[in-house]
Formats: sequence, structure tokens, C-alpha cells
Amino acid sequence: MAAAFEFLGLDHVVLRVADADRSLTFYRDVLGCDLVKAREDIGLYHLKAGRSMIDLVPVDGELGRPGGAAPGEEGRNMDHVCLRIEPFDAEAVTAHLKAHGAEASDAVSRFGAEGTGMSIYTKDPDGNVVELKGPAID
Repeated sequence: MAAAFEFLGLDHVVLRVADADRSLTFYRDVLGCDLVKAREDIGLYHLKAGRSMIDLVPVDGELGRPGGAAPGEEGRNMDHVCLRIEPFDAEAVTAHLKAHGAEASDAVSRFGAEGTGMSIYTKDPDGNVVELKGPAID
């Protein structure tokens, strides 16, 4: 039986965070996302990431409390989220991340939605892994 719909892409991912200000700074200033809407009354921040959104939910807010303890070394919200970026210049990306005090893995060829291409892993302030992926090269 055929599905009644087709997938067009990732709409949004929601991350539970320990410190909204610290995470907003990371996603805005380090990764370049734009804050497009804030619902401080319920603890929800919408950041534009290309055609998708990254939503931040403070663990001590209305939406975050039901999720339990904050993410940490012994438990994370997810394995990682992958953001497709352009241009992909491994040296420039690494230098940018390190200039903002963020970790940067070595650039490695990995498979993704567009095929195999280079990517770099970093972590946000809560330890959530973010993969920054360039175009397919295969």
C-alpha cells in the first residue's frame, strides 16, 4: 500500500537545553542560525537553519520539564543532528568553531541525504553533537 504522503525534508528538530541563553548564543553566533520566534512563556525558541528549524526547549521550562533530567555525559537527547552547509572549507569551518571555543573533529567523508561528502562534528553547550556537512562528492 502506498503512503498517503511523501517526505520533502527535515522540518525541525527540538533540543532540550540546560541554559537557553548559552544555547541561543551557540546556534546564532557560532552556527549562524537566525532566531525567528521566541515563546518565553512556555520555553520555546525557533531558530532558522537553512530550510529547516532548530527549536530549543529549556529543561526547566513548561515544555522541557516533562523530559526529565538535562542532557549530559550520561544521557543525551539524541545521537546527533546533521546540518548541510555551503561552502564547505574544512580549514575555515574548523577555525571558526575553535575561535568560538567549540570543538571540531577532523573532516571525514560520510554518507548523508545527498550522498557521500565531507563533514565535521562539533558539540553544542549541552553536549549535543552537531554534524556540519558539505556537498556530496561521489
